[in-house]
Amino acid sequence: MSGRERESNRRVCQHSAVTAPELSFMPRMSLLHQLPNLLTLLRIGAVPVLILFLYEGRYGAALVVFVIAGITDGLDGWIAKRYDAVTRLGSILDPLADKMLIVSTYVMLAVSGDIPFWLLLLIGFRDLGIIGGVLVLQWVHGEVRMQPSLVSKLNTFLQISLVVLVMLERVELLALTPLTDAVLWLVVATTLASAFHYVYFWVLRSSDAAA
Repeated sequence: MSGRERESNRRVCQHSAVTAPELSFMPRMSLLHQLPNLLTLLRIGAVPVLILFLYEGRYGAALVVFVIAGITDGLDGWIAKRYDAVTRLGSILDPLADKMLIVSTYVMLAVSGDIPFWLLLLIGFRDLGIIGGVLVLQWVHGEVRMQPSLVSKLNTFLQISLVVLVMLERVELLALTPLTDAVLWLVVATTLASAFHYVYFWVLRSSDAAA
């Protein structure tokens, strides 16, 4: 074998040694980048199961499903940020899954009398108002980027906490009626506060555009 052939073979071996691990690593990275979306789809799939359990009055099972769904929500967000796996599809599906989970739970709890029906209407009208306001702003001013405010994040946390407290009471694990009542009124307060915040944002945005 000539010197040129030996050198060529050596380079081929070095190239293979480098690319083989990379090739084996690529499928794992591809799966990792899709994992947040898969977890989000799993959360969406949990919605009808949760509705069924609440309809049948199986609050213990519903609580387990709700908590697992909440864990997947935090997990998919962490994976997406940690491994730079944020996708446009995920940015659409993730808040949609959250709303589907919370709204369906509140509807079932309101129908069963576990929470006041007026609370469901208050939250529902606020959400519809926010969606409508965003659509109007996009139609008038083009693309609008809105980040959840601190009070909006607090409102979401309190909404979830209220669901957990109500279900814990229904399965008679804990007697938390005073705490549940307090959280309910905090949900009302933060729902109204977040609604006023978004209205302020829209007015400010419209004023800036008109200036």
